[in-house]
Amino acid sequence: MDRRTVITGIGILTPVGNDKKTFWENLTAGKSGITPITHFDASAFSSKIGGEIKGFDPLTFLEKKDARRTDIFCQYAIACAIQAIEDSGIETEKENIKKIGVIIASGIGGITTWEEQHRRLLEKGPSRVSPFFIPSMIVNTAAGAIAIRFGFKGPNFAVSSACASAGHAIGEAFLNIKTGGADIILTGGSEATITPLALAGFCVMRALSTRNDEPQKASRPFDKERDGFVMSEGAGIIVLEELEHAKTRGAHIYCELAGYGASDDAFHITAPDEEGKGAELSMKTAIENAKLNLDEIDYINAHGTSTPLNDKIETKAIKSLFGDCSKKLAVSSNKSMFGHMLGASSASELIATILTIENSVIPPTINYEFPDPDCDLDYVPNQARKKTINAAISNSFGFGGHNVTLALKKFTG
Repeated sequence: MDRRTVITGIGILTPVGNDKKTFWENLTAGKSGITPITHFDASAFSSKIGGEIKGFDPLTFLEKKDARRTDIFCQYAIACAIQAIEDSGIETEKENIKKIGVIIASGIGGITTWEEQHRRLLEKGPSRVSPFFIPSMIVNTAAGAIAIRFGFKGPNFAVSSACASAGHAIGEAFLNIKTGGADIILTGGSEATITPLALAGFCVMRALSTRNDEPQKASRPFDKERDGFVMSEGAGIIVLEELEHAKTRGAHIYCELAGYGASDDAFHITAPDEEGKGAELSMKTAIENAKLNLDEIDYINAHGTSTPLNDKIETKAIKSLFGDCSKKLAVSSNKSMFGHMLGASSASELIATILTIENSVIPPTINYEFPDPDCDLDYVPNQARKKTINAAISNSFGFGGHNVTLALKKFTG
């Protein structure tokens, strides 16, 4: 069985917008969502900036008692799932709920809850730890909560592979539909890690930008003056649907998810393979899986973290795989605007790629001021670009050497 898979719904919550319309307007306008951290006092940290979600009210999506018992990463996921279902036009009461699945990723899960409950343990003792601590914290809670909310009884699980998490979740959902395991799957990722412990952990690794006086210029993928990534939060969830099922119900089809590639560097727990061979393999696999030729790819949504190693090595991997074709490729990094959403990055960036195909506009890589001789591709610097995109790939790479690439095609029937 080899069924085609399309995208029919989008839900998005990022530092540049809490809905699809706002997200896309700000992304194409090159607007940064990076600000000084307000969730807590970050004055003692080397990096004091982040991509925070602004104006989110969980009570828009959850009853008060449920919101109290739910970690914020799960709240974000539920909010995006509701948006995606509404956007897709699915009438759940008319569907076979046994053929609707939920596969949601997170790199870290409920770290806000973990920190709060650990503090309570130390200050008040073990009897005062919340009975909701474990179910609030664990990574699979988001997938389970969404299934409970809508009554979906199909395949349901979580994926965690650091910054590649949501890409793997989407890829596994794609394979599940392709082989007949489900007709519809809500899939993507959610992350809420702007907390003291998480920020401290990344700071002492020296992974984060310390351009604290210019937060909106701190995330600068492929620029020679880049000094680290900017941690952010949010979620992205899409509705993946088997093509004939989508056509039968008259769904709006954004584009086709046509290929999935995954690999590992097998090199180092945090640093990428110096030759980029793992990244090259994931891209090659996704493109071959999609039955595309290298010269058919018009655009790459890059992992593009704004770290010295990633951007240089991702560029090297693209050039190694595409050869002369790399000269005509448009490549851009959404992280320049909304930072690094860790386990949710793949989903948010895939949604940006979906909308790029839908609208024939490529969002820019902002803050590109100083060319780096090691990064010499067309990064769509500073201004959005009108361009018809027939096929695109989106890359995500994570600690542990995890690499994932998703390939999209314009839907033509």
